[in-house]
Amino acid sequence: MSVFVVAVVIVGLLGLVNLLFSFGVIRRMREHTETLDDLARQGGPVEVMLGAGEVVADFDARTVDGAQVSRDGFADTTLVGVFSPGCSACEAQLDEFVEHAMAHPGGRRQVLALVVDEEADSGGYVSRLEPVSLVVRERRYGPVYEALAVRGFPAFALVEGGVVLSSGFDLSALSSAVGR
Repeated sequence: MSVFVVAVVIVGLLGLVNLLFSFGVIRRMREHTETLDDLARQGGPVEVMLGAGEVVADFDARTVDGAQVSRDGFADTTLVGVFSPGCSACEAQLDEFVEHAMAHPGGRRQVLALVVDEEADSGGYVSRLEPVSLVVRERRYGPVYEALAVRGFPAFALVEGGVVLSSGFDLSALSSAVGR
């Protein structure tokens, strides 16, 4: 009988310790949420690539169909989209990007889609993007990735003459020129 009482007491104490840890975790999560909310209010928009007015660095890359692309090839307004397979936000905005790309002036030759893929598994992105854009598939820190200073996914920009007109993580962040 005494072994049973000891076991019940130990289980009870473990339960109390677990409860205390849970309260501590909940308190820390609330602190982190408040901190993130404060940063969002103070910091403004999060930049996921070069911002408006910044110059795209020179790059030289090949599309998945073998065409050569470089910064100099995009003298007119170019719509740029950067995606990463496995990114749920990328998947959510892929269809909207394809719609914008279809309506973009200059057609496919003025739309660049970068698929950043570490394991050469594009997850169907290339096949969905290729009809409406020039598609470059490269690993993280590849030449196009570096030229655009990508810091997050998805990332979208309007670039003219090598200068970013507008950029953001959401297509709505771009100026109304996307749908011209």
